Amino acid sequence: MSKSISTVHITSAHPRYDTRIFVKECSSLAKEYELSLIVADGLGDETKNGVRIIDAGKPAGRMERMFKTVNAVYKKAVALDADIYHLHDPELLRIGLKLKRAGKKVIFDAHEDLPVQIRNKTYLRPCVRKAAALFFQHYEAYACSRFDAVVAATPFIRDKFLAINMQTEDINNYPILDELGNTVAYRERDDTVCYVGYITEVRGIKELVRAMESVEGCRLTLAGKFQEPEVEKEVRGYRGWEKVDFPGFLDRNGIRDLLSRSRAGLVTLHPTPNYLDALPVKMFEYMAAGVPVIASDFPLWRSIIDDAGCGICVDPESPESVAKAINRLLADPEKAEKMGDSGRKAAREKYNWGMEEQKLLDLYSLLLRKQESGI
Repeated sequence: MSKSISTVHITSAHPRYDTRIFVKECSSLAKEYELSLIVADGLGDETKNGVRIIDAGKPAGRMERMFKTVNAVYKKAVALDADIYHLHDPELLRIGLKLKRAGKKVIFDAHEDLPVQIRNKTYLRPCVRKAAALFFQHYEAYACSRFDAVVAATPFIRDKFLAINMQTEDINNYPILDELGNTVAYRERDDTVCYVGYITEVRGIKELVRAMESVEGCRLTLAGKFQEPEVEKEVRGYRGWEKVDFPGFLDRNGIRDLLSRSRAGLVTLHPTPNYLDALPVKMFEYMAAGVPVIASDFPLWRSIIDDAGCGICVDPESPESVAKAINRLLADPEKAEKMGDSGRKAAREKYNWGMEEQKLLDLYSLLLRKQESGI
């Protein structure tokens, strides 16, 4: 594909080095296209991984972001006069419609099922949640039915959008294999289990720390950032916190090092509607790194873990269930090592970015062929 074809990815809410947007999608597409990424973080312009990053300025708050910042990224986008525009935030739907009316090819990237998320925002009054979710559901369908394609982060989201736009493809957040290679033998790893990602109550942090009260000879490493100060304050008071190491946010090299030393990776999210059908990136990263998985016992997750033979499913709301799984892996390192090897094998054969990258490139090629045919 000629580099003369220009494409622009736009986000008003995500960081410039977002794993899905920059590390995976943009860096992959930049191999074949002239690729620009418009962000809004106030860090200035730069070129990295063959991607031209353009900064529209950091907003002062959420309301400014949704209006002033969206208008700013739209002006930057129009000035680039690209062939394809790829949008990554629901608040960008309105400028997607403008770009479409201007004759541009437009893709919406549905990272999450937002109407479902809105319905579960407990800080909103029930009547507000219901009205907001219904409004966005209709607006999302209206906009996306007019776009050239929808990219979905999971098969579940894909199936929802297929009823709205037949040109919908799931591009899953599977790991880049070479990024997480693990050469440390299982028996040589530290006596630690890990959790990687944002830390919240609904992601099971209270149960994880409480579980450590019943685990001997092992520590828990939390690699991430607390999103709720009151929850952080509470769990620091648990007895299990004495067995917690908290390095905070780690870059990709730091995560790779942590996974190479860990005896298990934890992904024990609570059974909320937006998690039940999700495909958590961290679970597949654990698998790619040869780390046994301890995961919530959701039907979808169990089917993946049982099929690969790569871990144990637990009741995420039971510290006892989590502790029992950790102790089981510690007591049987030979079995744990086999689980890790099986997870790595499944990642190499099925759950990896290389396969998703090709699907993304194929979608772009299809849209450009349609453009050449006047469709």
